[in-house]
Amino acid sequence: MGIITLLTDFGLEDPYVGIMKGVIMGLNRAVSIVDLTHRIAPGDISGAAFALKESFSFFPPATIHVAVVDPGVGTDRRPLLVKSRNHFFVGPDNGLFWPIIQSDPQVLMVHLTNQNYFLPHISRTFHGRDIFAPVAGHLSLGIDPLTMGERFMNPVSLPDATPTLEGDTLLGRAVRIDHFGNVISNIHREELARFLGNRQVLIRVGKETINGVVNTYADGPKGKLLALFGSTDHLEIAVNSGRADRLLNIDEGKALPAVVCHAS
Repeated sequence: MGIITLLTDFGLEDPYVGIMKGVIMGLNRAVSIVDLTHRIAPGDISGAAFALKESFSFFPPATIHVAVVDPGVGTDRRPLLVKSRNHFFVGPDNGLFWPIIQSDPQVLMVHLTNQNYFLPHISRTFHGRDIFAPVAGHLSLGIDPLTMGERFMNPVSLPDATPTLEGDTLLGRAVRIDHFGNVISNIHREELARFLGNRQVLIRVGKETINGVVNTYADGPKGKLLALFGSTDHLEIAVNSGRADRLLNIDEGKALPAVVCHAS
């Protein structure tokens, strides 16, 4: 198991990410560490869960994914190891891995309790360094997950993880804003296709409406809102040569809006 990915809300201004890498490499110098992203909005568990779910499958089997977006650090929330069909996930049990758990009926969940695989001193505020990084390092050496803790079956879930259907309306929501200001929803291409059938779609975000879905960012008039399916086949709201988040006056650090699809 030679690859470990890191996803956090730590940013890059502080040494926290580098410290986690140092802990991992202190256990396994041969491991390759990939920075998935460290620009998740602070405390945005839902956004982190979505980013992880849309990314992990592009890595080779047996990759270990460490995700630390942990506003409950230091409380009684459980540290968690998840083994899916082909990947491992390490982080807090706060809903971060819920979309992955939902998608795999054979998933193994382990409450990390064996402190032999932690650092000797565990702080109240940096479990990424003291628990999750060393667990990933040991796991990369082939340690059996079941030696690290106890199996359990009741992980924390995320509310509204999938769109809901109400008559001729599909109710989704924005889950994150990317670097370009594109507003990415939790509505998948296949889900929208099943909902619409042969009908047309009108998309509403906040006070704005968009008629139909285009193929690429350049297909709409410059400076105007458009909707398309991005690289992960989720519905995005974008602006040709602009930023949808600014035009919609939304901020990833605050509550993100509903994305509502009406069939006609």
